[in-house]
Amino acid sequence: MITSWARGLARHRAGRLLAALAGIALAVALIAALGSFLTASKATMTQRAVRSVAVDWQVEVQPGADPHSVLRQVRTAPGTRAALPVGYARTTGFTARVQGSTQTTGPGMALGLPPGYRRLFPDEIRPLSGSPTGVLLAQQTASNLHAAPGDTVGIQLPGAGLRQVRVDGVVDLPQADSLFQKVGAPPQSQPTAPPDNVILLPADRFASLTRGATALTTQIHVARDASLPADPAAAFTAVTGAAHHLEAKASGAALVGNNLGAALDSARQDALYAQILFLFLGVPGAVLAAALTAAVASAGGQRRRQEQGLLRLRGLRPGQITGLAALEAALVGVVGGLAGLGIAALTGRLAFGAASFGASAGTWAIWYGIAFVLGAAVAAGAVLVPALRDLRSVTVADTRKETGVRPTRSPWWMRCGLDFGLLIGSWLVFRASSGNQYALVLAPEGVPTLSVSYWAFLGPALLWIGAALLVWRLTLLALTHGRPALARLARPLTATLAGTTAAILSRRRRPLARSVVLLALAVSFAVSTAVFNATYHQQAEVDARLTNGADVTVTEPPGAHVPPSTGSTLKVPGVRHVEPLQHRFAYVGSDLQDLYGVRPDTIARATSLQDAYFAGGTAHQLMQRLAQRPDNLLVSVETVHDFQLSPGDTVNLRIQDARTKALRTVPFHYAGIAKEFPTAPKDSFFVANAAYVAKATGSDTVGAFLLDTGGTHQKQVAAHLRKHLGTSATVTDLTQTRGTVGTSLTSVDLAGLTRIELAFAVLLSAGAGGLVLALGLAERRRTFAIATVLGAKPGQLRGMVLTEALLLTAGGLAGGALIGWALSEMLVKVLTGVFDPPPASLSVPSAYLVLTAGAAVAAVLAAALNGIRSAGRPAVEELRDL
Repeated sequence: MITSWARGLARHRAGRLLAALAGIALAVALIAALGSFLTASKATMTQRAVRSVAVDWQVEVQPGADPHSVLRQVRTAPGTRAALPVGYARTTGFTARVQGSTQTTGPGMALGLPPGYRRLFPDEIRPLSGSPTGVLLAQQTASNLHAAPGDTVGIQLPGAGLRQVRVDGVVDLPQADSLFQKVGAPPQSQPTAPPDNVILLPADRFASLTRGATALTTQIHVARDASLPADPAAAFTAVTGAAHHLEAKASGAALVGNNLGAALDSARQDALYAQILFLFLGVPGAVLAAALTAAVASAGGQRRRQEQGLLRLRGLRPGQITGLAALEAALVGVVGGLAGLGIAALTGRLAFGAASFGASAGTWAIWYGIAFVLGAAVAAGAVLVPALRDLRSVTVADTRKETGVRPTRSPWWMRCGLDFGLLIGSWLVFRASSGNQYALVLAPEGVPTLSVSYWAFLGPALLWIGAALLVWRLTLLALTHGRPALARLARPLTATLAGTTAAILSRRRRPLARSVVLLALAVSFAVSTAVFNATYHQQAEVDARLTNGADVTVTEPPGAHVPPSTGSTLKVPGVRHVEPLQHRFAYVGSDLQDLYGVRPDTIARATSLQDAYFAGGTAHQLMQRLAQRPDNLLVSVETVHDFQLSPGDTVNLRIQDARTKALRTVPFHYAGIAKEFPTAPKDSFFVANAAYVAKATGSDTVGAFLLDTGGTHQKQVAAHLRKHLGTSATVTDLTQTRGTVGTSLTSVDLAGLTRIELAFAVLLSAGAGGLVLALGLAERRRTFAIATVLGAKPGQLRGMVLTEALLLTAGGLAGGALIGWALSEMLVKVLTGVFDPPPASLSVPSAYLVLTAGAAVAAVLAAALNGIRSAGRPAVEELRDL
């Protein structure tokens, strides 16, 4: 019997089975693909964090401890690949006599590097000119002293006097922040910037020059090769534990500066954000695929009840009928699950070059197994559970009625207003979770665990469910009480059968409303995912441009006297405009802040100034205020709050006078707020009129030049300028900055996640639009046949089908667009930690949304045309088959 039943299902119910299989396959494929991608992304974050560190550990030998003993302990510690001692000596200044003039600098640092240091830590030192070994000057120091390879430099060492060395080369120190960190100090007490003046010496030369000097320390620089877990949080815990173990073993003789742990600390937060994005953007798609499967199964509910009644009349016991239903559920679950795993593997192979999406074999298999089990559970819930319910609640007599046991009352959730309650709850949760000091991910400094404000998930979840129920309510109300309007709508297509068509639509309001809701949810999933992804990439580009300042930026070293006219020499081929930007420092009270002098009329020609960067006026308005009244000043939000400023208040800044070198009080007037500004820090700074600053300080010296290349050829222009300027200035381009300012979440490319989701969103929209309609029309062939017998013309039948398709398309697309817009607004706000800076407006990917809408319309049209073709069969033949 089981074999015959399975054969009959395959022969007579192939369409329904294939539709259910497609729903299961989509759900399984989406979960398997997203889960594997998430795991691979976490592993990539860990790998990138490890590669970003030049020196894994900087172990500082404490006063009174034996450096040789500490070095032995470090080298024998588990996971240590190599360790070298580095000497640190504070200097009171450097001197150099170049071309008849003597140049001096302020305090700095001298380092003693042992042989093999550059080979072991290649990313710590980048040669610029001269020899890569020997006595090496940092670029900043060489610029301050006007020194070059071959020149002699004097080092002032406390307790040892002046020592002379000959410079062999000039180098850059890409990771100077960590190289000169205060080992063991919390981030808030770290120096704001590395020392400007640095000289690197061979270890033996360092030892001879610093003999008798004070303020000497020794650090052990460590490279580790211990295998780390793929998850950044687990890797952070392992590395931190190893560092603490070494400190405990050294008994106070050593303190570990854990650079590797710091990098993983940042990556673990980004990994958690990736996991949250998986939940926010991926789970709705899987839920939607499961709902689509349930809708497909319920589309044949009436026929399934009739089949059960026939089996019961023929003497089958409930247990046997349950077994047959379980067979159908197993067939759908197993075949659909295997198809879904195949789709996921194919997606990974095509999009990422591997069926595992780059994840390890173990985690890849786990996610595929989880997806398959969930697919089987969805199949059981969609096919087996309704069959068991019908066995308990539907009699044989009920199965002979076409209407079955359809309830006449409104659903319970409509009577109690659940949809309105969910929407109000969503708004309340959203207001609370997006209030002041809100953070979705909390990462206490140095704590190996992260906490997530999971209740913030309630806002989008309640909105999604509540909006779906509201669309359901509105559709039911329109179909119940809008029969006259439906008749007028159907009249151009159905002529004299307009009233009959309206009556049929009203009678079928429940399945039609369900179809509209499914299509609306599928479209909203596509809209919210696409808009979030486009907005994310928009803000990543904004962040890079804010950090770099422009397409290409030439930054002059501190203390260099470069006038604005120098910009003309930077207008090389490919550069459209060169904009000088002053960078000074000013005291407001006892607080030292960055001061940027701009030319208000031309600054926007080199860099983008968005209105979201300012408060108290648009970007254009505030630049006009600086131009019209030169003593106007734009102040950061933090400074406005700290000093209780009101528009028009006088702000007295103390700025260094270029002639006397003394601080001079310069009055300004508070004219607006600058939340962000190109090249400026993220906390406290001022923006002023460059001409006013130059007049007040007696110097028009420029700190940086912003170069506009029209958005193209940034790398080529930057390379040309580096060759032209040598070590006299630092040249950065937007493409270089784009890869360094982003978090590790950015580095794994969120588009990988959304490429998967957007592809499935199109399929879900097409399935929700056409699949359910096609099955519903197939189940109503008897209705069309009877209408034909009663005299309905083919054109009228065609009009009935097209009217239903039109209602489904219009309602689903309109509802989906509104829900998607609301979800996008809420998602961007709730996931505020992903965006830096927050977007001024959402980015709408019109091309993708048109594609999604087109796919849904095409699927509905295809289903309608198939229904029309079926309705055109001879009525007698159709009734005989049924």
